[in-house]
Amino acid sequence: MVTRISGERGVEIEGLSVWYGKKPALEGVTLHANRGEILGVIGPASAGKTTLLKCINRTLDFVPGARWEGSVRVEGLDVRSVSDAALRRKVGMVFPLPVGLPLSVYDNVAFAPRMAGIRRKAVLDDLVERCLRQAALWDEVKDRLGMLGSRLSGGQQQRLTIARALSHEPEILCLDEFSIAVDPVTTMRIEDVLVELKADVTIILVTNLVQQARRLADRVAFLNAGRLVELDATGAIFGERPREKMTFDYVRGRFG
Repeated sequence: MVTRISGERGVEIEGLSVWYGKKPALEGVTLHANRGEILGVIGPASAGKTTLLKCINRTLDFVPGARWEGSVRVEGLDVRSVSDAALRRKVGMVFPLPVGLPLSVYDNVAFAPRMAGIRRKAVLDDLVERCLRQAALWDEVKDRLGMLGSRLSGGQQQRLTIARALSHEPEILCLDEFSIAVDPVTTMRIEDVLVELKADVTIILVTNLVQQARRLADRVAFLNAGRLVELDATGAIFGERPREKMTFDYVRGRFG
């Protein structure tokens, strides 16, 4: 039997080390993301940011030669103790580029609920509308729900990806460079959505844009070369005196 751990931590990571073959990607990382907050994860290329997310939703299992040690818990559950399907329901993922299903806008959002056994059209209609509203997309597509999702603009497709991630009502939402292919106006719209969503969902935001982390995150984790350099409140990370000089140099653009 799996035992839940009480507390306010949506995600708990302890002593996480990851290797791709013999090459270390993360080394002894310990951090947590609280319910009701946005945790920003920043760092230069090859810092281990995306690898961290892959451990949370266990997609690292599909990478040949990859292995990891340590503990990752989602809402008190060890991710290794639950099925893939159960974990995917708990953890929603949004990738750097919008990955739409070759389906209509409606069916992109309704796909996961249908797989979970929801069949009543009225229930699906309500769910699709709610998720599209949460993703700030409903007003733009409400009259085009039967259109292929791939025909939407890039920014709309990224918001459709967010709506699809929300369709199974995840407790954790992980975003990996969601704005890399999105225009600044759409980026700001999605950022507003994330601020609203954090009341109900624990959000982990991986970003190379330090100012985005500064705008959105309640706390920020700075990774470099697979190690956690510093984790603190956003004001402290971006203040005049973060604990580590490396943090100070990175957030001011001196390397990375």
